Amino acid sequence: MVAKKWVTMQSVLFVCLGNICRSPIAEGVAKELIESHALHVTIDSAGTGDWHIGEPPCKNSIKVAKEHGVDISHLRARKVTKEDFEKFDLLVALDANNLADLVAMGAKNVVKLGSFGYDGKDVPDPYFFRGFEGFERVYEMIESCVANLVKEKFLGE
Repeated sequence: MVAKKWVTMQSVLFVCLGNICRSPIAEGVAKELIESHALHVTIDSAGTGDWHIGEPPCKNSIKVAKEHGVDISHLRARKVTKEDFEKFDLLVALDANNLADLVAMGAKNVVKLGSFGYDGKDVPDPYFFRGFEGFERVYEMIESCVANLVKEKFLGE
């Protein structure tokens, strides 16, 4: 019998630019996985920018998540705060710009989501793609990376 590693991490914050497309998808996917494994982990998301505070995720993010059985319609955008650096054990940036912004703000416990399955590559903003297909592509990247993050950080696999 192989013993599983003891996992001490208890909270993760996913961070993108506006907190209306990528990071809410990551939050929703992570919450579903955490719940399915009956883990007790706090999951949240935020943006480095403040232009969408209080808004729900964009319609295409809600739609693509719903098509995959994840409801993110109740989430509301917020801006990351310095208090988040103490509150969350791990901050997960969706791209290099967000990672750099977090580090510039003083975050020490930050990684890129792409480090969990995409060789450290950025998860691109779906608005850089034309049409809904970009959201589907980004969802698939997020889902894969979040699954790997949960396995590594919480399930000890």
